Amino acid sequence: MARNGHASSKMKRKDYEKELRKLQVQLCHLQEWVKEKKLRAIILFEGRDAAGKGGTIKAISEKVSPRVFRVVALPAPSEREKSQMFLQRYMQHFPAGGEIVIFDRSWYNRAGVEYVMGFCAPEEHERFLALCPQIEKYIVDAGIILIKLWLEVGMDEQEQRFRARIDDPLRQWKLSPMDTESYRRWYEYSRARDLMFKATHSRHAPWHLIRSDDKRRARLNCIAHVLESIPFKRISRDPVRLPKRSNKGRYDDQASLRGMEFIAGRY
Repeated sequence: MARNGHASSKMKRKDYEKELRKLQVQLCHLQEWVKEKKLRAIILFEGRDAAGKGGTIKAISEKVSPRVFRVVALPAPSEREKSQMFLQRYMQHFPAGGEIVIFDRSWYNRAGVEYVMGFCAPEEHERFLALCPQIEKYIVDAGIILIKLWLEVGMDEQEQRFRARIDDPLRQWKLSPMDTESYRRWYEYSRARDLMFKATHSRHAPWHLIRSDDKRRARLNCIAHVLESIPFKRISRDPVRLPKRSNKGRYDDQASLRGMEFIAGRY
């Protein structure tokens, strides 16, 4: 690993998958601990477009229960939501006991895209930055574990990812007009990021930054940080044994399906 968090070379897939499996096993143990202790946690992911938030969230959530690890990715606010208190649409998704909520972008939209694109007034942006640390203090004091992660992607790497999306029909949906506009406004987003960190990096709710030019290393580092941020112990369970299948009421349950319409077996 090079200085300042930059990796000297990108991680190979085989090494990544080996380490990812180990961490995902630990996430399953964390899941059982959270359920057992009725813990509540929020993990929010922020960063520029194409910073790798979606892939990191998938790596965290793909092997655990969606009932415990709930992923929230809100669309643009409706007219009704625009008339509500700003944080209201986010708070309705906050965790109950035994849940971890992952926000794929969060209330920090006001400090980023809304501010840069002019979707909120300057005084609304200033008010958000002033009140946000107080609101997060209430969240933490209520017993919710709050983990704020910022994925920092470099200018050249972002461009490379955008160009790859343009040419890939499986990823073109990821490239919206808002994304291309954010590409043009690189330095405006940088200044908005710096203002946000200065105002909202607090002792009770600090920001944790991850270099994400190497997606694989970023995913592993994020998961490792989450595991360190929510102390847990492995819960011992009695081994699961399948019971003997009962023959009571036995009948030809496949014959009863004759005449039903199955889809064509194309593969």
